[in-house]
Amino acid sequence: MSDLETESRVFGGTARRTAPSRLGVVVVHDLVAAIVTGEVRPGDLLPTEAELCEHFGVSRTVIRESVKRIEEKGMVKVTQGRGTVVTDERHWNILDHVVLSALIENDATLGVLDEVASIRAELESVMARDAAAKRTDPQVVLLRDALDRMRDTIDDSERFGDQDIAFHGVVMAMSEHIIARGIARRLVDEARQNSARFRTTPGPDAHRLTIEEHDRILRAIEAGDAAAAADAMRDHINRAWDRRRSK
Repeated sequence: MSDLETESRVFGGTARRTAPSRLGVVVVHDLVAAIVTGEVRPGDLLPTEAELCEHFGVSRTVIRESVKRIEEKGMVKVTQGRGTVVTDERHWNILDHVVLSALIENDATLGVLDEVASIRAELESVMARDAAAKRTDPQVVLLRDALDRMRDTIDDSERFGDQDIAFHGVVMAMSEHIIARGIARRLVDEARQNSARFRTTPGPDAHRLTIEEHDRILRAIEAGDAAAAADAMRDHINRAWDRRRSK
């Protein structure tokens, strides 16, 4: 099941009303949601400017600016004489904050979060591998300190989650990757922000198991065992998601 209790169709009469200062934000969010959920599909035309004004209760200026922002995300193309056409998803900027958050918010089958976990596992396994190969003694101390802070906060889910992210951040910094680190962080940040399932502690043993898995990552990196570090990181991320997914 999705974190959403019910599906809210953008053009089904359930559009939200909000303060005038945020109208453009809401229009962009709702139009992106309509596209990622398939309410409007690639090749479809968005409703006309007049229809969108009526539906959202906003001015033509707000609609034009909103459509321009969606076009910048690669999700529509404004064609003179025809209208605004929804593009194929291969053109979408998937890592855009609004696009990715809409995908996660409307992830009824958990397929998007499955992809997030899978991609994150592969990216972070590579970074753990390279962290093991490049490790220095001071860096290993930082990583051990991060694990100790996880142990210290084991009874506080919110603080534990922050320290968990901090541990992964140390590994990423040790790897010296830039692109992989940026993508992995974006995926985690969006999942934490937009999915209660991703944030929630999945059972009383979850923190203990997480610490054990992080300890295996630490020991492999400290030993300079690149293959073991990669395997430990991949195994941890997949197991952590499995625990949350089955909750």
